[in-house]
Amino acid sequence: MISEAPPFWWRRAGWQAWALSPLSFLYGRVAGYRMVHARRASVPIPVICVGNFTVGGAGKTPTAIAIARAAKAKGLRPGFLSRGHGGSLDVTTVVDPAHHRAVAVGDEPLLLAQEALTVISRKRVDGAVRLVEEGADVIIMDDGFQSARLAIDYALLVIDATRGLGNGHIVPGGPVRAPIRLQLRQATALLKVGDGNAADRIVRIAARAAKPYFTATLKVSGENSLDGLKVLAFAGIADPEKFFRTVRSLGANIEVATAFGDHEHLSEEEIDGLLAAADQQNLTIVTTSKDFVRLAGHHGKAEKLAARCRVVEVEMAFTDPLAPRLIIDRAFDACRERRLREAKRKA
Repeated sequence: MISEAPPFWWRRAGWQAWALSPLSFLYGRVAGYRMVHARRASVPIPVICVGNFTVGGAGKTPTAIAIARAAKAKGLRPGFLSRGHGGSLDVTTVVDPAHHRAVAVGDEPLLLAQEALTVISRKRVDGAVRLVEEGADVIIMDDGFQSARLAIDYALLVIDATRGLGNGHIVPGGPVRAPIRLQLRQATALLKVGDGNAADRIVRIAARAAKPYFTATLKVSGENSLDGLKVLAFAGIADPEKFFRTVRSLGANIEVATAFGDHEHLSEEEIDGLLAAADQQNLTIVTTSKDFVRLAGHHGKAEKLAARCRVVEVEMAFTDPLAPRLIIDRAFDACRERRLREAKRKA
């Protein structure tokens, strides 16, 4: 089981966060040093990194998909790059959604591979090289902003408007991955997702640093009306409550809400529990795309649960529909400048 983020991360800083502050200070120093002093390898095509300030999801994968769709609309061949978190493969691999399972390649890469060429690699440089070899015109890196050893041409940091930076402390006292001001210096732009105000402070700081920011919302795609249905909703994502709010917004009455760890592969006992609860109360089972792909391709109880699930799919809707195209154009500009600098150094 992959553990969930401690709940105190997402509340006002209390004794737990302050007790861990010495460790947070050390973690922040190391993370910051690695960000600033990392030697970054270069590839001959643009690299767009979709990351976030904190541990846990803020909408990176839907954002990456939205950018890939814009790239395809421009006649480009985008390629996704992921470490394959939650999967078992430790070799650079082109993901095939028709044959791979989430237990091998991770759940997010399977979703990405349904949209465009996707490569997983524990070493992102190796994965980027493979994408170039496979004919990608632009690389969209899902996560890896703080740790990538790859030259990034456009770094878009996604922040959830409801959760924001949580308690504002660095890991392990909070969800922040590295000192905020250092992350901002390395970022190209911000994307605020949702209508809350928890991200307003960081947006103001970014504005003072002359960093552009975009806004967007996660919208349900397709026909997903659940009006009047009594449902069992389960989710193994970084913010299950966000999913439960979405289900309620579709008119469902959630009788049972079950949260699992992010990227968690369900045991047979957990699957039995979900099926039994749904049967006892005659409930419709609803879940996320990420949870569904972790069930797909399996037999037995996982197959039975998958057959019972209604999947609520979401997509990232930028307030400015031209924003993804702008991000791609800026990445190509930055790539040309990077390659000119590299050529001058070699001359």
